[in-house]
Amino acid sequence: MSIKRARLSPDESRLVAVEAARDLLIEAGPQAVTLKAVAGRIGRTHANLLHHFGSAAGLQKALAAHLADTITAKIGEAVDAARRGELAPRVIVDMTFDAFDREGAGALASWMLASGNEDALDPVVEAIHRLVDKLAASAPSPDIAELIRDNTLMLVLLALGDSQLGGAMAAALALSREKAREIATRSLTFALIQAEV
Repeated sequence: MSIKRARLSPDESRLVAVEAARDLLIEAGPQAVTLKAVAGRIGRTHANLLHHFGSAAGLQKALAAHLADTITAKIGEAVDAARRGELAPRVIVDMTFDAFDREGAGALASWMLASGNEDALDPVVEAIHRLVDKLAASAPSPDIAELIRDNTLMLVLLALGDSQLGGAMAAALALSREKAREIATRSLTFALIQAEV
């Protein structure tokens, strides 16, 4: 008796493939995110994934967009909670750093840049831009909106750099591995206090 595979809509098929690509990214790094590996993971054919993504670069771009959308949505909710005093700034810092490190966004970004696939990062930049615009729109003044932009830049660049060189730099400087997160937390805490003034 043969087992029939569930027929998925095109959007569902893309989502299943992107989620499998995310799992591969976390487990084995960005070089493991290939059409063949993802197809094997979800029981589809290489041709099926080519149909949905066009190429491995297309799959990586879809993965970057998926990561950016899900991560910025979580961070946006966390920032709103922190503004209400319901969440410590360190939680936002940890979410951002973990997204780039443990969840593989930093490695994926570096891999795509090294592969000449710079435009694949456009969805990441756009998702961050949408989040900052949303947060700045609710700021009580232009100065606070600027502070939000400044802190977003600092937090993203610090998290990205930490995902690439954080361990080596902390060790070389005889600092705690958590030092970059502590610096980011201090800055974000100050920004949230300023936003309340």
